[in-house]
Amino acid sequence: MSSSGLADRHVDFLVALRAAGVPVSLAEDVDAFAALSVLRWDDREVVRTAYAATVLKRQVHRPTFDALFDLYFPRLVGGGAMDAERSDRQDGPEAVAELRSRLLAALGAGDVDEQQRLAVEALGRLGAMPGRGTGLASWSAYTALRRLSPDDLIARIIAALLDDGRVEEEAARVAARRVGSFTAMVEAEARRRIAEEKGVDHVAEVTVRPSIDRLDFTAAKRADLEEMRREIYPLARRLASRLAREQHARRRGALDFRRTVRASLSSGGVPLVTHHRPRRPHRTELVVLCDVSGSVASFARFTLMLVFALREQFQAVRAFTFVDQVHEVTQLFAPRSMTGADPGDVLAELAASTEHAARWGRTNYGRAFTDFASSFPTAIGPKTSLLVLGDARSNYSDLALPVLGDLADRARHAHWLNPEHRRHWDTGDSAASAYSAVVPMTECRNLTQLGQFVHDLV
Repeated sequence: MSSSGLADRHVDFLVALRAAGVPVSLAEDVDAFAALSVLRWDDREVVRTAYAATVLKRQVHRPTFDALFDLYFPRLVGGGAMDAERSDRQDGPEAVAELRSRLLAALGAGDVDEQQRLAVEALGRLGAMPGRGTGLASWSAYTALRRLSPDDLIARIIAALLDDGRVEEEAARVAARRVGSFTAMVEAEARRRIAEEKGVDHVAEVTVRPSIDRLDFTAAKRADLEEMRREIYPLARRLASRLAREQHARRRGALDFRRTVRASLSSGGVPLVTHHRPRRPHRTELVVLCDVSGSVASFARFTLMLVFALREQFQAVRAFTFVDQVHEVTQLFAPRSMTGADPGDVLAELAASTEHAARWGRTNYGRAFTDFASSFPTAIGPKTSLLVLGDARSNYSDLALPVLGDLADRARHAHWLNPEHRRHWDTGDSAASAYSAVVPMTECRNLTQLGQFVHDLV
């Protein structure tokens, strides 16, 4: 690759990283290019490591980085040697069985290099989809993997590991990890081949998932939710440190003119040293009212986890959950009751419990607001910030707007976080506009937006 071609590819790669939510500064851009200019390009992993060392600041961004690196700096072009062999290889039952046998041996031995070669071969032989219509990809990782039967491979690897003396739990974990890694290789190979057909930028925009802190709560899979859960407490620590620095910078209050003049008399006013009144810090009393039904339950879970991880930043925190009836759950998050417990586990149990299920069978915001106002009349006061969490989908029931308006009027501040994309507001049974006219509603779809909102709230 020429120097001008390398520079263009470097710029395109960093643009894609930023678009996927990976922050790369101009200084890091320059450092990366300087490092690449002195490296030999015969070892692709050295180049990958140099890039990662210069542009990444957080481990959470590494999966997104690796996926984009494989697109912009692919390990081969076309099918490599596999294209030359394709005419001599078949994709019938016997050939697939032979491929599965070689793959099983590679997975059982943990041979990553052989697995990578087999991923290329598997997609080339089993994932081709010729004759597809305009705009449709001609390669399918799903089709290739389905013919290899990953579930059966896992069972056979577990059996082999048990024969080697592994315990069942360990064998299952190792087998799932190895097959999962091979699956990711096949998917990466499909993205690479599609990128050759449709363009790298198009594939990067459409198929590469954003980093975990920018992944939508409502689009997260089970593994994503676990990763988000691990990210909550580092996010809370970063927020707490940032808030401490900002509060320290703002510690001076208004100018105390009398003290300033008195102090300046001893020097005739030169130099003049200003004196300030002590700042009276205000800490918010927070009441959180959150919908724990359906797809918004994960969003409520992470919001409550973050709020309670930062509870020292608030004067007091009270938490209430609802589907159509309201239940206070503050005591479940108190430090004395959290020995060995995790807020995420607590919320999951609440959402599944009979006591906190919907009495009327479906979400009803109006009934929940009315129940909250009558059951907890003293929860909201002039020092309270009210935070409502939910998608505002009330199954076409009465919205109880006057009740919510009264709650908002009694509170110092009122906010509503909605995990749905703004373009979905007011579709179907969404009452987003009606509720946002009473309480300001903010789109909050990922950890980044959630962290920024909590920072601004405190």
